[in-house]
Amino acid sequence: MNGVGARGRYRGVMQILHFNWRMYLATAAGVGAGAMAWPLLPEACRAALVIAAAPALYWTAASLVVSHYVYDCFPLYDLHWLERALGRAPRRWINVHSGWDETSELLAAIFPDAVGEAVDMFDPAVMTETSIRQARRASHSTIASIAAHYDALPFESATVDTVFVMFAAHELRRAEQRERFFGEIARVLTVSGDLVLMEHARDGWNFLAFGPGFLHFFPRRAWRRAARRAGMEVRSEFAMTPFIHVFVMRRAR
Repeated sequence: MNGVGARGRYRGVMQILHFNWRMYLATAAGVGAGAMAWPLLPEACRAALVIAAAPALYWTAASLVVSHYVYDCFPLYDLHWLERALGRAPRRWINVHSGWDETSELLAAIFPDAVGEAVDMFDPAVMTETSIRQARRASHSTIASIAAHYDALPFESATVDTVFVMFAAHELRRAEQRERFFGEIARVLTVSGDLVLMEHARDGWNFLAFGPGFLHFFPRRAWRRAARRAGMEVRSEFAMTPFIHVFVMRRAR
């Protein structure tokens, strides 16, 4: 099951537009207003307008092209690579999201003999951005989620083989929140259990694609630091496209 065949050719980029339509509308309105005012502007103002509009137009186009590549063209949602990354099938897994769950059904299909549960850690007091609320309203997962707080997962200690967190942990904007979240994950994992974290990175590639929006992501070193402070270590790390990184973490021995 790959990203295009199962999801539709343009589903990913349309979701990005849907969740962030205010930003794209504001850019279009600004460029449109500039175009209408162009004949009335003096030469110096026209130059300033071009300097301001060029990066906005570039990042608008780049963000949509890259989103289409990552979420629609690249087989990102063919999660069978997890079997290789983990080296074994979990007996029990949980998939932690923040209200937008596109992967629990896929995980259940890949690991049919395991007990799996979806966990929704959305906290309106912590996750205040409009886009995440848009995503929650559009969520279509058929697997019911357990509501949980990021620093109080409703599972007994050392009872979960694998925790999946895909494009959700960056919604915890403060370092101490991410460290407490990882601490809870370390608590519920078995001794040889793994955390699989998938995120965009705050790096040059994502800056080229998303411009100032790349600040919504965190550097790779921030995830490693949060893991270390929570008593975990990175077992492996690899890229899924230049824009997305996967970390496989385990409780430090």
